Amino acid sequence: MIGLAGSAAHVVVDDLGAPQLSGDDEHHLARVLRLRDGERVSATDGLGSWRWCRWTSGGLEADGDIGATPRDVPEVGVAFAIVKGDRLDWIVQKLTEIGVDRLTPLVAERCIVRWDADKAAAQTDRMRRIVREAVMQSRRVWVPEVGPLTPAASLLAARGVLRADLDGVPLDALNPSAPTVIAIGPEGGWSPTERSAGGPTVTLGNTVLRAETAAIAAGVLLVDRRAQQHRVSQS
Repeated sequence: MIGLAGSAAHVVVDDLGAPQLSGDDEHHLARVLRLRDGERVSATDGLGSWRWCRWTSGGLEADGDIGATPRDVPEVGVAFAIVKGDRLDWIVQKLTEIGVDRLTPLVAERCIVRWDADKAAAQTDRMRRIVREAVMQSRRVWVPEVGPLTPAASLLAARGVLRADLDGVPLDALNPSAPTVIAIGPEGGWSPTERSAGGPTVTLGNTVLRAETAAIAAGVLLVDRRAQQHRVSQS
């Protein structure tokens, strides 16, 4: 575990060998955070590598060797039915902060929201920007993957996916080698076709959750199970 929480800011850069800030990031550090010359900033390439830098009025100066942090295993993912506006942004932001590795937006039969191809492309770009910002907020060194908009039935038919359902079993009751992706349906519920698509089901508790709450609950459960498995393997 690397101690990046103490940095004055954390940024994603293209090249750790010669770290340079984007215009937006430089403005944020200079005008919003108001960093002072010499303050310590951590930088990552989003692929597990990172290094310490110092803030100067001209940008970043490298201040240490490049380090590398392995990706947490197993990778965990949450697939979620698309929802309106700010609720989608909130899902993406919080799943990233929690430590989820893969985010997949779903179009389910009972989704109220519908995206055409142009809207899907624009929303995917937006989600990736939100992920990047959340990586900097949470001091992560791996940027989560944002998948394309996927039909729920096809995802549920794939191996390695758990369908969230009130009638499912608790995650900790499943075999440790159980799938590490949980799919969250729309607030109208899964359709009969989606329910029959196959795969095991998992419960997120005994209350009916809003779609965004369910997505975060799924992420917390998966990340916590991974942490428990890691502790057991180290004991």
